[in-house]
Amino acid sequence: MSNNLAIAYFTHSVRSDWNNGNAHFVRGLLRAMVRLGHAVCIYEPEQAWSINNLQEEEAGAASLDQFDDTYPDLTVRTYNKESDLDYWRAALAGSDVVILHEWTTPELASTLLTLKHQLGFALLFHDTHHRSLSAPAQLESLGIRHFDGIIVFGSVLRGIYKDKFSMTRLWVLHEAADTTVFTPTPNAPKQNDVVWIGNWGDDERSAEIKEFLLTPVIAQPSLRVEVYGVRYPHGGIEALEQAGVSYGGYLPNLQAPQIYAGSKLTVHIPRRYYATTMLGIPTIRVFEALACGLPLISAPWQDSENLFRPGDLTFVETGTKMREAMEAFLRDPARGEAQAQRGLETIRSHHTCEHRAHELTAICREVLA
Repeated sequence: MSNNLAIAYFTHSVRSDWNNGNAHFVRGLLRAMVRLGHAVCIYEPEQAWSINNLQEEEAGAASLDQFDDTYPDLTVRTYNKESDLDYWRAALAGSDVVILHEWTTPELASTLLTLKHQLGFALLFHDTHHRSLSAPAQLESLGIRHFDGIIVFGSVLRGIYKDKFSMTRLWVLHEAADTTVFTPTPNAPKQNDVVWIGNWGDDERSAEIKEFLLTPVIAQPSLRVEVYGVRYPHGGIEALEQAGVSYGGYLPNLQAPQIYAGSKLTVHIPRRYYATTMLGIPTIRVFEALACGLPLISAPWQDSENLFRPGDLTFVETGTKMREAMEAFLRDPARGEAQAQRGLETIRSHHTCEHRAHELTAICREVLA
């Protein structure tokens, strides 16, 4: 087996980040795989929910152009032939490993399972969501029991696959920051006191947004606060306005570093699943904010896998504690800088896409062996 692998990666979209946080990590991960010398081809459908919504945004075309400019090293091919065996037999000939990311169709999964036996590639499933817990029937429809293994983004998911699906070939691959993009901007002027970049989340955290962002901000009316994200209902936007928060709507993720650079601190408000059930899994924006050297205050979630050191970020249990933490950091910038540097050290030492590319390479070689 060659040291360098031929990898085909199927994803909902790597070009569009509209309500698609998976694109953040997949872009960086596959860039890092290319830099290790692997031949990587990314496949995504021509028409996908995320990219269709992105194209409705005023900034949609510019976001796609920025992706092309930032990631010229990624080969992306679009398709509309999920069940065309001849097409995929030719496209995947010579592949060592095919990785199917979640948010795909049973038709495509069936095609890949058929060709796996004909072409001899290893077929892996990459899960970065809570459907194994919240919608297991969707995963069953993909035939995941016939895959060569499952890659999950937290140990709690490994337990779910083992217990609910009787899977045994399981690997944990946490998300991480693409530090070719997310990096500090020293001495950047600060336009905002607090920024939060996060989507509404299907009411999975509407109460948490009120408790850990709006209520603390209302108690500090002099704060300059900005929020970016999509799928905010009319009532949600009204609540932001009433709290004195500036709402910026869709923000291309490649522009997030400059927004972080212009802010004194950020907050993390996990969706309810990640706070109560999917323990140990931070979302991608935790890694990205810390990689930009920003102090971060987080609503409750349990770092059960010890991804971070004490002092890398600040955890608070209530909205009142969030307000007090905001006040403390804004009153003492040196405190925020010390925490930011500590968090940045941990990202650079353990949680970059380069780290994950080495881990994914090891996973691929293990399954091929």
